[in-house]
Amino acid sequence: MKKVCLYWFIPATIILLISCSKNPVIDRFSLVTRHNIENSVIDSLNSLTVGNGEFAFTVDITGLQTFPEFYSKGISLGTMSNWGWHTGPNPENFKLSDNYRTYDVHGRPVEYIRQISAGEDTRKAAASAWLRANPHRIHLGMIGLQINRKDGSEIDIDDMKNPVQKLNLWTGEIDSRFTVDEIPVQVRTVCHPDLDVISVRISTELIAEKRLKIKIHFPLGVSTPNSYDFNEPDKHYTGILSDENDETLFERVQDNDRYFVKVKHKNAGISKASQHLYFIEPAQTDSIFEFSCCFSKTMINQKTDDFSMVEEANRKSWEEFWSGGGAVDFSKCTDPRASELERRVILSQYLTKVQCSGSLPPAETGLTYNSWFGKFHLEMHWWHAVHFALWQREQVLEKQMKYYFNIFDKARQTAQHQGYEGVRWPKMVGPDGRESPSTVGTYLIWQQPHFIFFAELLYKNAVNKEEVLKKYGNLVFATADFMSSYAWFDSTGNRYILGPVLIPAQERLRLESTINPAFELVYWYWGLKTAQEWRRRLNLDPVPEWADITEKISSLAVQDGLYLCSEDTKDSYINPRYMSDHPIVSGIFGVLPETRLVDRDILGNSLDTIMKKWNWRSTWGWDFPMLAMSAASIGRAEQAIDFLLMDAPKNRYLLNGHNYQDARLAIYLPGNGGLLTAVAKMCVSDQFPHNGKWKVKWENLNKYVE
Repeated sequence: MKKVCLYWFIPATIILLISCSKNPVIDRFSLVTRHNIENSVIDSLNSLTVGNGEFAFTVDITGLQTFPEFYSKGISLGTMSNWGWHTGPNPENFKLSDNYRTYDVHGRPVEYIRQISAGEDTRKAAASAWLRANPHRIHLGMIGLQINRKDGSEIDIDDMKNPVQKLNLWTGEIDSRFTVDEIPVQVRTVCHPDLDVISVRISTELIAEKRLKIKIHFPLGVSTPNSYDFNEPDKHYTGILSDENDETLFERVQDNDRYFVKVKHKNAGISKASQHLYFIEPAQTDSIFEFSCCFSKTMINQKTDDFSMVEEANRKSWEEFWSGGGAVDFSKCTDPRASELERRVILSQYLTKVQCSGSLPPAETGLTYNSWFGKFHLEMHWWHAVHFALWQREQVLEKQMKYYFNIFDKARQTAQHQGYEGVRWPKMVGPDGRESPSTVGTYLIWQQPHFIFFAELLYKNAVNKEEVLKKYGNLVFATADFMSSYAWFDSTGNRYILGPVLIPAQERLRLESTINPAFELVYWYWGLKTAQEWRRRLNLDPVPEWADITEKISSLAVQDGLYLCSEDTKDSYINPRYMSDHPIVSGIFGVLPETRLVDRDILGNSLDTIMKKWNWRSTWGWDFPMLAMSAASIGRAEQAIDFLLMDAPKNRYLLNGHNYQDARLAIYLPGNGGLLTAVAKMCVSDQFPHNGKWKVKWENLNKYVE
């Protein structure tokens, strides 16, 4: 039973009733604020974001979006929401069946949605391109400053002098200060916690000199990474629906999509500069100007809050966030890597709250710019979402579980079309749940048991367990039905196998020859065992097919005392092809609970070989926490830290906390989420090194799935 304690949080001065671990209470204000971000370098990778999980606004060194071209080469300046999607015209009536490719799967034809290249078939290639790119997330509006020099010409980024930008994590407010012609400028930027509203207070004598105004530029929403295009003004529409009482309501239309933007601008006027470009021009002669901007998919009838109202709502929300949920304090650790780990943990909590805590599974680049057209990948949902439940913020995972209910019918149709039972969850999708053609994604299977893992995690940590069983039971069983029918019985070997046709989580393996990839085998075993346990909890009869598969599932392939990537890759640790991408074989214990299929000694040998031989430039951000969880689970705490904080190209965390991968993926939020998952698991399971250097304090963390 958990202990209960009462304590004060300063400066919030509110008493919270919380569950405490055996460790002392943590001074959360000090823990969080010692990692406040301060930046005085104009760097395109240093952009900062405010947001609420459903909506995010990313700013440059000015606290707004003044220099989008400069930042487009790093982390671009997005204004994005979970409703802000666009679907382009489809005059050719492209449909998924245009990309069907038939494979022989154990003697029967199965159709997959494969991405087609132009060299194969021109029309089918065009269908692939359209189906992959639509729908796509779009930029809702660029809001920046226009500042003039004394001679009346517009400044450029080189005119920004003495910049100092701070993000107060405790309040979620960005404070940006700089000078132009030796005149100080201060910009404070906040986001409403519940509405898609940003609000800004600007303080400078440039206002009285009529040298500063706010620029609102509405772009064409496109599927490219930056998600905006200012070069085709005739392909979209911007109009003013009303302009009164210091509020201007804009209507935006692009093809069949429509949204609204309301700007509150007391003591200022709106002027139109061109087809989609407007200026807010302060009328007063003092040095302070405030405005708020609200974005909405539907008509905005209510008045928009002013800066002080948004600032207060934002402050309270962030204080509640940091004061609740889990906390981990590394300040008493003497290992020189501990302070950096704490920084990454704190900033990852901020970023996943801002970018990933909405009602949809997140994209890898969240609500800042488009990776894969802004679509989300359901195999990555594990890395985005599990940590919320572990850090006692399970309401985020619960909210996102609704998406699976929404797309249930499409997932069932996919399974039926391929001749399987239950539901086959898609891979690369938008809000509608329609699969996207791919040479990889549609062949993946490791996202299938995720729903069972999420449901079990919520069940284990629920107060009302019966409610969780009733809520998710049918989808757990439908997921297991697909897994059961997908496994093929090899009567010669009296065993069940997975594949072919499949691409495993280690995507370098071959589509038509891969059999029994290690991670998928263990996940299938655990998933079906867990689904069977859900039937027992609900007083339902066991499913004989599930029991037969878990009894006769293939053993993991082993060679020279090492786990192979898959049964067919006998050269797993020799061939460079198989020593790259995700070292997912490590996830068979650590990411997954311990099962009878895994031998700890063989896993340890495999981890040692991975450490020595893997191509670390080819890995991804979540691989490092995955390896850490694996090592920690077999009692190798120091090796876990070495993996977690490895000096590797894609284990880099920027000043703003983002897990940098490369120029294409300057943001990679699965890395942040994976880090939080690993740290929580290692805390609760007492898996940090016991060498006197890691005196970790933690509280309010939930147990991992066992």
